[in-house]
Amino acid sequence: MRLEYTQEDLNFREEVRQFLAEKLPAHISKAVKAGRMPAREDYITWQKILVEKGWAVHTWPKEYGGSGFTPFQKHIFEEECVKAGAPELPPFGLNMLGPVLIAFGSEEQKAHYLPRILNCDDWWCQGYSEPGSGSDLASLKTKAVREGDHYIVNGQKTWTTMGQYADWIFCLVRTSSSGKPQEGISFLLIDINTPGVEMRPIITIEGGHEVNEVFFSDVKVPAGNLVGEENKGWTYAKYLLQHERVGIAGVAAAKEGLKKLKRIAAETDAGDGTMLIDDPAFATRIANVELDLMAMELTNLRVLAQAQAGGAPGAESSMLKIKGSVIRQEISDLLRRAVGPYALPFMPELELPGSNEEPIGPDGANSFAGHYFNRRKYSIYGGSNEIQRNIISKMILGL
Repeated sequence: MRLEYTQEDLNFREEVRQFLAEKLPAHISKAVKAGRMPAREDYITWQKILVEKGWAVHTWPKEYGGSGFTPFQKHIFEEECVKAGAPELPPFGLNMLGPVLIAFGSEEQKAHYLPRILNCDDWWCQGYSEPGSGSDLASLKTKAVREGDHYIVNGQKTWTTMGQYADWIFCLVRTSSSGKPQEGISFLLIDINTPGVEMRPIITIEGGHEVNEVFFSDVKVPAGNLVGEENKGWTYAKYLLQHERVGIAGVAAAKEGLKKLKRIAAETDAGDGTMLIDDPAFATRIANVELDLMAMELTNLRVLAQAQAGGAPGAESSMLKIKGSVIRQEISDLLRRAVGPYALPFMPELELPGSNEEPIGPDGANSFAGHYFNRRKYSIYGGSNEIQRNIISKMILGL
């Protein structure tokens, strides 16, 4: 099993670095490095640059517009993008819906939706979680009733990330109440501009507007928007979540966050004339998270090597999701502690597109408290860590 880079991989890393230096707009990089959420048009600008290069999406076959990257090249590309301050493209169309359509969609659906996802003609969001149906997703209640050539949809979705930007939403809906709960779920594509769809903002604890709740009241959806077979949506949902959970590990982002943490700790006075990084208690926490991150990266490389050999992620995706979320939460906590009072004046308006104010403190420290609070969600979304442990115990231990 190969766990090191070949010369070809190293050459590819240099190609990526040169591309980012030449093509990544400076104002986008500056916003990302300062901890600000880019504007919608910035995401679109960057995606179009990547599409022109053929590097926008790595989970699709080349014939559909995929990059053709090997798993190791994908890992290298993501690392270099984080270092350069490139925004992570919203995954909902590219990395979630796209693979589902390629695997289970009709030829008509693939021909229509996939080019529009690539070209940013459609911005997608995800309609999975509901009030009372998050980790226990199979208990969802949003209902779709077939009437002739349409489904009539009623219900509610919540925690809909970037839904305020979206044109379309892919939803899990209940089309049957017989049998096991998982057996009556279908996968439906819904135009958000359809009468009866209402999007309401949810303001998160740090003051940001990232998530939303969506209400469906007698929404009429063409039957042709059903992906795959009716009542088989649970299979497609699990397929989608496997892709999502590996990405949540965020190895590249964690490595860059750790580098920033160590730099700040080395430049911060602990109050007694020594630097914070020399404080035994703080240094121990940095060392522990660094060791955990090194172990996670090796696990990630093992998964990549298996994928290179034609394998598919199983319980490993849940392991990476658990460990990745815990590590990134710990780094966020340590960053907040390292800058002390500079993290206190968190002002969300400084992260809004068009702000002409510079963040306060070292490396945009005023955003650290907000990031700390926001990242508490990492151990919940994409399947809570408790549920992931159940998956691991079932797949590996047979419990």
